[in-house]
Amino acid sequence: MPLSMNREVFITCAVTGSGGTQDRSPHVPRSPEQIANSAIAAAKAGAAIVHCHVRDPETGAPSRDLSYYREVTDRIRDADVDVVLNLTAGMGGDMVFGDVEAPLPLKNAGTDMIGATERVAHVAECLPEICTLDCGTMNFAEADYVMTNTPGMLTAMGRMMTGLGVKPEIEAFDTGHLWYAKQLVKDGVLDAPALVQLCMGVPWGAPDDLNTFMAMVNNVPEDWTFSAFALGRNQMAYVAAAVLAGGNVRVGLEDNLWLGKGELAQNWQLVERAGTIIENMGARVIGPDEVRAKLGLTKQAPKG
Repeated sequence: MPLSMNREVFITCAVTGSGGTQDRSPHVPRSPEQIANSAIAAAKAGAAIVHCHVRDPETGAPSRDLSYYREVTDRIRDADVDVVLNLTAGMGGDMVFGDVEAPLPLKNAGTDMIGATERVAHVAECLPEICTLDCGTMNFAEADYVMTNTPGMLTAMGRMMTGLGVKPEIEAFDTGHLWYAKQLVKDGVLDAPALVQLCMGVPWGAPDDLNTFMAMVNNVPEDWTFSAFALGRNQMAYVAAAVLAGGNVRVGLEDNLWLGKGELAQNWQLVERAGTIIENMGARVIGPDEVRAKLGLTKQAPKG
């Protein structure tokens, strides 16, 4: 693949995620107000897109509560800064097996399996411009946890998202996820050109070495738009790698808690640093209106 650096780059900020990070940094937002405020600060620092999960305000545990999503999106929409809303649709496909000799029944703690309509309910309620579609099943770092997204489930969810006028952001954790994403486009479930996020260094998906990253990049169709991130210490290195490979970038506390050794980050600081890297490479950070034009996004009014 010939080198084709991206000169017009958008930054996505993944604000909080659903991982067990709430007790590892005081900057990981929990309540809808904290999540919205952190997203707004990230937008003011240069993020064109904010990717949001919601959490229980008291415990910080991941949540699917519709009222939390509505509060987050309302607060962001009412703010004095424009930003593209991207909501997760990854919740509700979590299986935690019993021990290795008795895998069934599934453990109640951590297992959260629901139907396609319920998994997309908050998207239908809030009508963001983008929502995520985790395009495959995979083992995560935990011993008995499996992120479960069957072809049938992905087809159903993808059709619902497309029907709502919300653009799916395909989350690709390995090359097979890209393979199936291309099939979803071929089958007319997702519109072309598609949007894809290359998720690097997530155990046990694609490792974040550059050979694997370029294998992922080379499997993205030329007319698609891609963004990329890596977990942890390589987050900022992947800002440069993604731009150099022709893509866009994602940073944020969902993926990395640190600004430097011993220095816990805030979302806006990670966005600001990413913007500096992009501009020092000779590229330009683009804003939300340019992203909407680039991706063909529709800014909709929420229900009610």
